Amino acid sequence: MSEFTLHTPDSAPEPARAILRDVQKKLGFVPNMYANLANAPATLEAYLGLSAQFDKTSFTPVERQVVILAVSVENGCEFCVAAHSLIARKMVKAPDAVVDALRNRTPLPDARLQALAVFARTMVKERGWVTGAPLEAFLKAGFTHQQALEVVLGVTMKTLSNYSNHLMGTTTNAEFSSEAWKRPA
Repeated sequence: MSEFTLHTPDSAPEPARAILRDVQKKLGFVPNMYANLANAPATLEAYLGLSAQFDKTSFTPVERQVVILAVSVENGCEFCVAAHSLIARKMVKAPDAVVDALRNRTPLPDARLQALAVFARTMVKERGWVTGAPLEAFLKAGFTHQQALEVVLGVTMKTLSNYSNHLMGTTTNAEFSSEAWKRPA
C-alpha cells in the first residue's frame, strides 16, 4: 500500500497550508484526516465546504451528528466514528445512549433520532434509491422533504471523508483515542 503524506501546516502544498494552520489554531492540533487530505488541497477544501453547508441545514447539532455517525458506521470509517463520537458527546452534548447505539448499530432510545439514523443508513445501503416505506417512515417521524435532501448532503460529505480515509489509511489521532472504534470484521 502506498503511504500518503501526513502533512503539517509547513509541509502541505501551498493551497492547504493556511487551512491546516487555521485548523491547528482552532483545535490545538491537526486531525490526521485533514493532514492526509492536504495531499489534494481541492479535496480538503471540498470536505470543509460540504461540512460548512451541512452545518447550515435545518437539523439540530445532535441530529447532524446522528447522520454523520450513522453514515460513518455504515461505511466502516474508524477515524470518523472516533472523531464524531467525541464531537457528539463533548461538543454537542448528545446523550451517551444515542452515541453508543449509533456506534453499536442498536436501536436509539429516541424514536425520531432512530428514524433519522435508519434513513441515513438506508440512503447509504441503497445508494440513494430510497422511496416508498423508508421515505414514508422518515416523513412520518416528523422530518420533511427538505430534510431528506439535507440527509443526502450529509451522506455526500461523509462519503467523501470515509472513502478518503479508507484510501489513505488514516489513523485515529490520540485526541480521539477515548472514542476509538473498530469496524466489524
